[in-house]
Amino acid sequence: MTSEIEYLRVGMKAPDFDATAVYDQEFFPVKLSDYRGKYVVLFFYPLDFTFVCPTEITAFSDQYDRFKKLNTEVLGVSVDSEYAHLAWLQADREVGGLGNLDYPLISDLKKDISKAYNILSDDGVALRGLFIIDKEGILQHLLVNNLAFGRSVEETLRTLQAIQYVQSHPDEVCPADWQPGDRTMAPDPSKSKEYFSAI
Repeated sequence: MTSEIEYLRVGMKAPDFDATAVYDQEFFPVKLSDYRGKYVVLFFYPLDFTFVCPTEITAFSDQYDRFKKLNTEVLGVSVDSEYAHLAWLQADREVGGLGNLDYPLISDLKKDISKAYNILSDDGVALRGLFIIDKEGILQHLLVNNLAFGRSVEETLRTLQAIQYVQSHPDEVCPADWQPGDRTMAPDPSKSKEYFSAI
């Protein structure tokens, strides 16, 4: 008898976790539930000391202030130990290291978090999964890339802003490529014609 795996979907509660993170050259315990009341961008990457990963990790750090202004925390996760994270943080960016980051890196050495988020590859590393979790701990967005190509920080920010907009304006929806300040539409057969007639 095979067991049925329940895969994560938007609208579900994001799985909580209890792990060790590295931030500001220090180790500390972290739980996802510690961030309740904030939005969370939780992203996974395959391994420390690799090639695509530092470009993503540092890009999120370089834009961290923009996330912070949106009441959002960024958390990075891989299956490496906290000691490997620390060593990578102590290496300069010029040689493929990370330098200092503005958000924590979480160790998932036992791979429990990667399994809970259904992004553990057959090779035992995390795929490039990205999850946006709202203030109530509900999963609002998920994206999973294969190992060889990175994600867009700008698109993550745009999606986060769209989520926040529709949550604060429940009578409106955001069309394709919506940016803050753009027109929205009403999710209604008649009222939506106002939007479509203007494009």
